[in-house]
Amino acid sequence: MDTLTLKNIRIKGKHGFYEKERKNGNDFEVDLIFTADFQKAAESDQLEDTIDYQQAIAIVRDIIKGPSRKLIESLTKEIGDQLFNRFPQIEQLKVAVRKLHPPVGTETDYSEISMSWQR
Repeated sequence: MDTLTLKNIRIKGKHGFYEKERKNGNDFEVDLIFTADFQKAAESDQLEDTIDYQQAIAIVRDIIKGPSRKLIESLTKEIGDQLFNRFPQIEQLKVAVRKLHPPVGTETDYSEISMSWQR
């Protein structure tokens, strides 16, 4: 199997446990790691034989910019479910969502959750 990675997709969204976060928003980063057979794409050099980055990022953007969620776990699951359904060639998928500078009472770079899907 082959691996395709989209790393540090940065999007601002209005998610968080606290009302202030849902009102003012936070900065989020998302990593996508797709495992599939990309040999056909390598040989054909055609976009339809691989994962279309723009479509994958559009799914991430729509969810992060969509309705507020209290937990990044909810965002991660929704992103993964939609990507896994949209791209049937995926054998495995790992999605990581990071909330930058979470309000935890001390300086923290980010909080992160990652989830995996497998056919």
